Amino acid sequence: MNSTAEDTVRVGLLKARLATTAAERGDLDVAYRVVDSPVGPLLLAATGAGLVRVAFASEDHDAVLETLGRRISPRILNAPARLDPVAEQLDAYFAGSRRSFDLPVDFALSSAFRRTVQEHLPDIAYGRTATYKEVAELVGNPKAVRAVGTACATNPLPVVVPCHRVLRSDGGLGGYLGGLDAKTTLLELEGALGEDAGRG
Repeated sequence: MNSTAEDTVRVGLLKARLATTAAERGDLDVAYRVVDSPVGPLLLAATGAGLVRVAFASEDHDAVLETLGRRISPRILNAPARLDPVAEQLDAYFAGSRRSFDLPVDFALSSAFRRTVQEHLPDIAYGRTATYKEVAELVGNPKAVRAVGTACATNPLPVVVPCHRVLRSDGGLGGYLGGLDAKTTLLELEGALGEDAGRG
């Protein structure tokens, strides 16, 4: 092993030890890591309560971390092991062997109506879609179609909290935080696009 490779291993071990020590001392409020996926690199961040953020590369991961530092806590550390369960479930989802996520989530970045909508999005089953209007009815506020759109657009946990399953009433994709290519990829993965796609 050359000295550069040895240095890389040494730095990796040091980072892991720092993350473990910070967690043991209670000095770590937000752990994060970046994973590869079919929709590009995803930033995953978690608090002690659960997964708090999933961010696409287009959102600028550094900017997302800065926001987490302001809104959650400045005690943020790249601690990949803390997010192993999330990474494993995402890998299984993208491989087609997992249809739902069994993870604790932290909705600290959402409040009021937006949080209510986001908490109900997992009720839209894998391989199915719903319209913004249908989601508004689901949460008991049928006139709040535009507000449902905003709640989906500001969802801090895309993929895991499936706002990609919400479409316009005319069948159009609508918007998506990760871009329409990412939304299409997720819907195609789930078999929710095309003639055999399910609604409801």
